[in-house]
Amino acid sequence: MAKKDGKQGGAGRAGSLGEALRLPPGEPVDLSAYDPRATPRAPEGGPDRKTTGRAATALLGPRLAGLQERLYASSTAGDRRRVLLVLQGMDTSGKGGTVKHVIGTLNPSGCRIHAFKAPTPEERAHPFLWRITRALPLPGEIGIFDRSHYEDVLIARVRELVPREEVERRYEEIGRFERALTDEGVTVVKVFLHLSYEEQRSRLLERLDNPEKHWKFDPGDIEERTRWPAYQEAYELALERCSTPATPWYLVPADRKWYRNWAVSTLLLEHLEALDPQYPAGGFDVAECRRLLLAT
Repeated sequence: MAKKDGKQGGAGRAGSLGEALRLPPGEPVDLSAYDPRATPRAPEGGPDRKTTGRAATALLGPRLAGLQERLYASSTAGDRRRVLLVLQGMDTSGKGGTVKHVIGTLNPSGCRIHAFKAPTPEERAHPFLWRITRALPLPGEIGIFDRSHYEDVLIARVRELVPREEVERRYEEIGRFERALTDEGVTVVKVFLHLSYEEQRSRLLERLDNPEKHWKFDPGDIEERTRWPAYQEAYELALERCSTPATPWYLVPADRKWYRNWAVSTLLLEHLEALDPQYPAGGFDVAECRRLLLAT
């Protein structure tokens, strides 16, 4: 990931965007070192402005849809692989907008989208991963989490909803949980949408100034902004403690919406291409079925 000083970090397939955006697993994370308005590109290139970025994102749609269909088709022959895209970020970082623009080109029947809110009384009566497990994608599906199990080490830490010792245990539980997912054939793509303090103010003001967006504004968002430093620290800890070679975090600068959409689309595409799902062969005599069909 390109830092403000221009240095690169992370590892991955050479020439991929994932290589450019991947945070080094296990290393300390300093979010102030990353520019939320940056537009890192893979060594092979990518869009550098809004017009080309929107066009490039649109061109990714058919490729994503084709790979999604192949993934779904392969599951009918017993392939248990699936993809889980986890989107995390501060309020207004664009989690919902990313879902709209990135997933909008896919077949809804092959997607499982879940936006996690404050836990219900029933959910609070269970371990924190209970509601997450119930929302996981099935074989052949692409799952998208708008917020996720990470809320239980983010807001829970900042607001001190549980003892600090419990938060520490949850990092370890998340690690075991995600390892189990990969063992079961789940490709976990974790994306942190990195938004600046100034851009969040601008987006919140847009919601206030437009009556049609008042439904998206919560006066509590203003109070949450006073906890910005604490949230940044909580994210830094989560990004460090819960990043492994198999389930790394990708840091996507989110101040520029066009770049955010292109980057997340490209990350998803790269992971699907690496899976390379195939259409299953038909278990029947094609020639004979064709003959019989023509005879009817």
